[in-house]
Amino acid sequence: MKSTFFRSMAVVASAGVFLISCTDDSQNPTETIVPQNVLPESLESVVYNQGSYEIEGSYIVVFDQKVTGDVTSKSAGDYTASKSAVRDIAAKVFNGAQLKGDAIDHVYSKTLMGVSVQMSKEQATTVANDSRVAYIEKDQMFTLAPPPGKGPGSGGGGGGTDPQETPWGITRVNGGATYNGSGVAWIIDSGIQADHADLNVDVSRGYNAFTKGKDANLATDGNGHGTHVAGTVAAIDNNIGVIGVAAGATVIPVKVLSGRGSGSNSGVIAGVDHVAANGSAGDVANMSLGGGFSQALNDAVINASSVVKFALAAGNESTSATTKSPASANGANIYTISAMSVGDNWASFSNYDNPPIEFCEPGVAIKSTWNDGGYNTISGTSMASPHAAGLLLWGNISTDGSVNGDPDGSADPIGVN
Repeated sequence: MKSTFFRSMAVVASAGVFLISCTDDSQNPTETIVPQNVLPESLESVVYNQGSYEIEGSYIVVFDQKVTGDVTSKSAGDYTASKSAVRDIAAKVFNGAQLKGDAIDHVYSKTLMGVSVQMSKEQATTVANDSRVAYIEKDQMFTLAPPPGKGPGSGGGGGGTDPQETPWGITRVNGGATYNGSGVAWIIDSGIQADHADLNVDVSRGYNAFTKGKDANLATDGNGHGTHVAGTVAAIDNNIGVIGVAAGATVIPVKVLSGRGSGSNSGVIAGVDHVAANGSAGDVANMSLGGGFSQALNDAVINASSVVKFALAAGNESTSATTKSPASANGANIYTISAMSVGDNWASFSNYDNPPIEFCEPGVAIKSTWNDGGYNTISGTSMASPHAAGLLLWGNISTDGSVNGDPDGSADPIGVN
């Protein structure tokens, strides 16, 4: 584990989580960063710049299997049944805090044995002191910057009518061949435009953290970020638009960000839990999102990596990735990715340090699929990570040189096919 579990208060105050967002490369070559602030020790709600804030009265509760036993083991093959078993444990624990069952939001049974729940600070303190609880973490909102809409460029490129080109990043990592394997890419992001002519999207296996409004449609991406990520992984070799690292591979939307680019840490963990329950060996999950350190999110990714491989964006604060989640999650099947520009030169915005970073990939001026059947050129570690995800679909990542100018003094190897 990467942090101490606090038993007296047992509340881990994690920094606000935000999407590693992006802007039109012609206006700004790097992704816009939402400043991160350190939360106080108290459980009071704090509002941050550009909308990053704690969710008032919302907590993630993780149970201690050494005390409760693994209640999911008897229903290991039935995701619904295993979540029901965790909900039963939660009901027993919350009874002492006078919490009703409808206070529970998400239930986790594959990556964590826990729930997200609405409760007061006083109730959280009561629950934290229950021996069946390993730790509690305050839930966080994360937001996409720039704020609402598609962002600068409005999608660029136009409806799949452009002649196909191979983006420089795909060439640099030796990608672009048509994928012939059985693995799929789970895109944990803002969704994927399902009818984009340059993508093979399987909505039926996806997950949506949103149940109301236009974001409840899993066949859409109200933002564009997830569609862009998906194209770098797997855009089809079809004579239009662009081509991906593992061209034509199936991409599955795991929508944890709204069209406005906002979501919750608890919703992201629910998406990771869904991938762990439904993924298979040979699959890869991409997480081009991140924020301050979160024990619960890191634990979820680490546990899910026993099922599928994970490619994680390092983050864009020009600081150590060890302080960010899920970037700081570490394990045999977890690959945290920094970013570089043409010429193998370090991208100034990229986070650094190894561990947790394993590879550096192209992340500046990356053209890929966008909403409305279009294309857009944007930059950030969000764009670097899906290069690695595509490589992981092909198998183990090889290397070809190291990035120039890595600020930690230990140059990250450049991952290639």
